Amino acid sequence: MLSREHFIFTIGYDGPVAVVDSQGARRYGALSTAELAQKGLFRAAWASAVFSGNAEEKTLVIDAYNKTAGASYGAEDSLDRLFGVFPVNGKRVVLL
Repeated sequence: MLSREHFIFTIGYDGPVAVVDSQGARRYGALSTAELAQKGLFRAAWASAVFSGNAEEKTLVIDAYNKTAGASYGAEDSLDRLFGVFPVNGKRVVLL
């Protein structure tokens, strides 16, 4: 299972191996979902909310994204496809 820090900064997969942005994970991995959204790191914030499974965190990210981007995503319009974030049971990590 990927750690939270690795999951939120995964930039892709090579088969079962998660490819992780190690600099992003080191620099921002300890921030909360709200802090990531406040910094404008919406993909990482959304990944953090997906990892936690918390509906309130997802709503927070959607609201922050809509306000910044002038978009109108709703709770039913998941940002999964927009940011390419889906739960995956990766067991190995490659740090870039």
